[in-house]
Amino acid sequence: MSTVISQTGRQTKKNKMKNIKVVAFDCDGVMFDTAKANIAYYNQILDHCGQPALTPDQFAYCHSHTADQSIAFLFNDPDDIRAAQSYRKNMSYLPFLKYMIIEPYLKQLLKTLRPTYKTAVATNRSDTMDRVLSEHDLEGYFDLVVSSMDVERPKPHPDPLIKILEHFGIEPNHALYVGDSNLDEIAANAAGMPFVAYRNRTLSAEFHIHSLKEIAKILDL
Repeated sequence: MSTVISQTGRQTKKNKMKNIKVVAFDCDGVMFDTAKANIAYYNQILDHCGQPALTPDQFAYCHSHTADQSIAFLFNDPDDIRAAQSYRKNMSYLPFLKYMIIEPYLKQLLKTLRPTYKTAVATNRSDTMDRVLSEHDLEGYFDLVVSSMDVERPKPHPDPLIKILEHFGIEPNHALYVGDSNLDEIAANAAGMPFVAYRNRTLSAEFHIHSLKEIAKILDL
């Protein structure tokens, strides 16, 4: 059932956006369409370990969780988990970058946001994030990048978003988080941060968008 938002409700949301100082993004599914890359990545690990290819349910899990969590999810036996982790950590991520599709408006949006707003990334990616940014010429576009390696507890825990708030010395209502998964929604809510749902109408959010171009409109840029 659709919800009709009154003009007053829309204006209230717009007023809240006037306090925003930092715009933070999830990586997979927001900055990039990484479905093909993630499928190819985990299928190579599974194939190396003699396991069948990802099922839809396995992909859904791996697409939003950390690599460590995903390996533990895919392999039940402790010895298999150790073997898969050892292989993964020695893999190059470079062959999978060709499968990543950057969101068409991402770079233009980042140029539009800065220097008025600080920009950040909060992702459950781990040791692949630096390579992703460098290979897509995104180095220097973000004031802070928080991966799962930078916090004790990754999303859905709010730790990555809290790290962003603490880094910039701001209150939760001064930052906006753009995500596409239930983990993103939970983390944003736990951190008290306004949430923008990207291409996922099933999530509860202050705004739902289909293109990152709409962020500029939300912020009246």
